[in-house]
Amino acid sequence: MSSRAMFIFAAISGFVLVAFGAFGAHVLSKSLGPSEMAWIHTGLEYQAYHTLAVMGLGAAMLRRANIWFYWSSAAMALGTILFSGSLYCLALSHLQFLVFVTPVGGLCFLTGWILMLIGALRLKTKAERYE
Repeated sequence: MSSRAMFIFAAISGFVLVAFGAFGAHVLSKSLGPSEMAWIHTGLEYQAYHTLAVMGLGAAMLRRANIWFYWSSAAMALGTILFSGSLYCLALSHLQFLVFVTPVGGLCFLTGWILMLIGALRLKTKAERYE
């Protein structure tokens, strides 16, 4: 995933985040129960955090290419789709098999954070300070 791809993912994910959040608050909240709205809220929260993380990794990759950051962003993007996407679909459809997809997305998130840590530890020099 190049910096360009990371920024494209972050832009699309951010757009979906805001649009689905507004739709959920203004439309779905009138027809879904508290459990379903909690699933949507959890999906939105995790999508927000990981969208920002992918955007940050994209910015870091502009300064210095790092294969660990590359794979970290890929894992976080996949985690966003699987974790948040499965929660949204579960809330809207009640398809029970989706409860098995959500933890796979969570594992992708964890993998992404570990890969980011490895990438950070393997950076050769400290970042330059600009004054």
